[in-house]
Order: sequence, then structure tokens, then C-alpha cells
Amino acid sequence: MDIDTRLLRYFAAVAEEGHLTRAAERLFISQPALTKQVKQLEAQLGVELFVRSRNGMTLTAAGAALAAAVPAVLDAWGTALSATKVAAARAARVLRVGFVASAANELTQHIIAEFARRRPGWRVRMLQTGWDDPTAGLAGGAADVALLRLPFPGQERVGVEVLLTEDRCLALPAAHRLADREVIDFHEVLDEPFVATPDASGWWRDYWLAVDAREGHPVTVGAVAGNPDEWLNAIANGYGISLTPEATARFYQRPDVVYRPVRGVSHSQVGVAWVREGEVPQVVRDFVRSAVTVSRRVSPG
Repeated sequence: MDIDTRLLRYFAAVAEEGHLTRAAERLFISQPALTKQVKQLEAQLGVELFVRSRNGMTLTAAGAALAAAVPAVLDAWGTALSATKVAAARAARVLRVGFVASAANELTQHIIAEFARRRPGWRVRMLQTGWDDPTAGLAGGAADVALLRLPFPGQERVGVEVLLTEDRCLALPAAHRLADREVIDFHEVLDEPFVATPDASGWWRDYWLAVDAREGHPVTVGAVAGNPDEWLNAIANGYGISLTPEATARFYQRPDVVYRPVRGVSHSQVGVAWVREGEVPQVVRDFVRSAVTVSRRVSPG
């Protein structure tokens, strides 16, 4: 019997959450669509996996047995898929570089040019991920190396070289009460609703909500965005404001959103990151050296 791994991922999410609505939000799909997928899996297996009630979804004995086995199945498939893609990319002389939003800002093209000089015949494939994966595909094996915003969850398990440091600023609707300010103190916006990254981004979400600078003051989340377009629309529509790197003001301009310097929050950094486990491929080392070389050329100090 052949089962779509997507159905297993959906089943695992419902099993972990014990609730269709929460699982649907985590998977970024509608509840009716998720219900349909769960029923499809039950039909294929010929068993009931959940007992449905007003309080949520409870695993049956069959469901509990499947829930215990699914993580290993998905991990094995993920490992096989990653190894296949790595082999194909290397055979084609392609380096997969993951990134989130603006990558290494204006340094990005210079880094790629430096890498091309070091590795004639190779090309870079830039792979952008949503904000639910702050590792930009590095953790899951979709990327060989990544240009990332620091800090990020799992950073302690990978190699990282810092390339640049920049201030964070506030993104506001153009009609916001503070939009005309030259500089904003962070304590002035503690009660404002903020646009947050998805829960799946882990504590990266807290970092961009500046939880550490709030001194216990609760966060009000006005909207959740998984990519720059959703984020800009949420701000423009007045659902919330947001902290963002200074570079965002250069890369994501629109007339209904303004960016203002903010006092009272830490800086943001961009780094090049790679998986340290096992032998690091020389082509990955060459990209890292290219990134570091370019960053030092621009900022010799």
C-alpha cells in the first residue's frame, strides 16, 4: 500500500496538537482541507485513527500505533530525499544557498561573484524560505549553506561566520501616530499590536518581538506573517507594527509603510551558516570563504 507522506505529516500534526484547528493553523491550511486529508488517510488504511469530540481529537489504539511509528518514517524519508537532492546538485555543479528575506543585503551579489571566481563552472541557486524556517532550509537539508539573520534556533549546532551588523528599526503604517517621528523609543510601542512570525519559527519569533526588551510587558500579536508580502500587507492594513532590520527599508519600500529608527532594542546580524556534522564539502567551504572575504573587504574593521 502506497501512502502519500503529506498525509502522514498532516496526521502527525493532528496527533500532536489533539485539535484540528490548532493543527490546521500550524500547517497553514484550512480546517476543512485538513479534515478531508485525515479522512482520506483513514480510508486508505481502513481504520479509524481518531475519536472526534467537542474537546478535540483523541487517538484510537490504531492511531496511537501509527503516531508512534510515523516520526521515524518521515525522518527516514527526509534523509533519503535530502541525500538525493545533494547528489543531484553536486553532479550539476550547483550550490544551493538558502536565505530569508534580504539574504546578506547588498553583499549578496558580491559574494556570489567571489564564489564564481573561486569555483569556475559552478553556479549558485538561491532558495528563499518562509519565516517558519529561520534556518532557510539548512536544518532540513534543502540548502547546502545559508545566509541568515542571527540569532536563529539551532544556531549552536551549525557553523556560523558573522558578516555584518546593523540596527533594527520599526515598520509602521504610513498613517500611524508615530510615523512622523525621527526616532522612536521602544517603550512607547509596548502596548501596540505587533506582526509576528509563525509559531513554527520558535524563539526567533520572540527575538523579532523584542521580548527581552519588554521587561515582562506582554506582547499583543495583531497578525501573523510567513513571508515579506504578508508582513507588508499586515502592516499597511493597520493590523500591527514590527521590528525589522535597517536593510528592509531599502529592499521593501511601499508608500503605505514607513520605517523609523528605534531605541532600546539590540542590533541584528547577518551570517553565513553551514552544517558542521561530518566532513564539510570543499565547495561549501569556498562559499563561506567568499562570504567572509567580501564582508571584510567592505568592513575591514
